Amino acid sequence: MASAYADFVEIVSMTTAQALVAFAIAAGLLTITPGLDTALILRTAAAEGWRRALAVSVGIAVGCLVWGAAASFGAGALLVASHTAYTILKWAGAAYLVWLGVNLLRKPRASFDTAAGAAPPVGGLGRAMAKGLWNNLLNPKIGVFYVSFLPQFIPTGAAPGAFGLLLTVIHVIMGLAWAGGLILATAPIAKALRKPGVVRWLDRVTGGVFVAFGVRIALERR
Repeated sequence: MASAYADFVEIVSMTTAQALVAFAIAAGLLTITPGLDTALILRTAAAEGWRRALAVSVGIAVGCLVWGAAASFGAGALLVASHTAYTILKWAGAAYLVWLGVNLLRKPRASFDTAAGAAPPVGGLGRAMAKGLWNNLLNPKIGVFYVSFLPQFIPTGAAPGAFGLLLTVIHVIMGLAWAGGLILATAPIAKALRKPGVVRWLDRVTGGVFVAFGVRIALERR
């Protein structure tokens, strides 16, 4: 019996490790793919200085934690309560990932504008943090992403709410590390993102990975 228990623990651990690695790859690609948050951080760093850009980044991170916690415990309760809800959410998440991936593969962006919309500093660091927070909370795409994305990486046997929150924290840490890199290298990174090949390559790589994850999730049995 001890041997069987050890084998069971090993299987659960491997499944958990695989889930963490898969999520880290997908979330890492999502983090470095330019979007609204990237634009806000770069514009703030270029126009208002690194302190305000850091405050904006912290605000964005808090917003991600709010979205992630809501998705983790809300979706987690559904997964525990209903097999049908799990099946619907699984297919919705798979379809969403494939849709994102196909769009990125079909229509990769030629470049990414980081200069438009820059404005002079208004208020203190708290105001900058609030700007990052509300920029994130008022973006429904973030909510859709967390609700459909996080449950796909929760391994069998794990508590959905707690594990989803762990994945959110991993994503937030990645985001803060990337934001720090953006702030430290604002000028060269902004210049690189304006080059056609860079953003097009990022979009295509991310699109391919998302399609692969979506197909894997759709075919997975649980």
